[in-house]
Amino acid sequence: MRVRWPLFATVVTATVAYAAYPYVTLYRLGTAMQTADAATLERLVDWHAVREGIKEDVCDYVVDTGPAQPQGSLPTFGSGFIRGIASNAIDRQVTPQAIVAASTAAPSKDARGDSRQEPRAETPASAMARVSVDWAFFESPTVFTVDLRAQGVREPVRMELDLREGIWQVRRVWLPVEMLKGPPSRT
Repeated sequence: MRVRWPLFATVVTATVAYAAYPYVTLYRLGTAMQTADAATLERLVDWHAVREGIKEDVCDYVVDTGPAQPQGSLPTFGSGFIRGIASNAIDRQVTPQAIVAASTAAPSKDARGDSRQEPRAETPASAMARVSVDWAFFESPTVFTVDLRAQGVREPVRMELDLREGIWQVRRVWLPVEMLKGPPSRT
């Protein structure tokens, strides 16, 4: 009977550590954003996969809400053109450096020399820099899903972490429609 207690304690400890690990990763992500640690963000996020997912969502949004076509879709040229524009913008804005820059906006000096914060257009990178965890849960033993509440955005941002080679890493982010639209026009 005594031999079972160390085994039981080991199993319980391993289970608790496994269950806590994705939450530790979320904490590390938040800390990296607050401290402008682009190197940690680089390790904790599969940036290529995240950018590709966002590009797919933007293209789906444009095709679904674009001008009505006889067959209900954009012509091939139009779809490719939209994809190219979206790809370039997303490649520039969805990087560890862009997230760090958005989360650490430097105050500028006004005419009197006082520091003030410059108003900036909301981008996916700047919105993602100010988030809080709304809900987090395991989808499966190797997939952990998190709903994030971004400041000024009604719908949650959904983020998926995958466990690969013993490391939890962000692999997919679904942005709400209002973030996919981009900043409001100033007309």
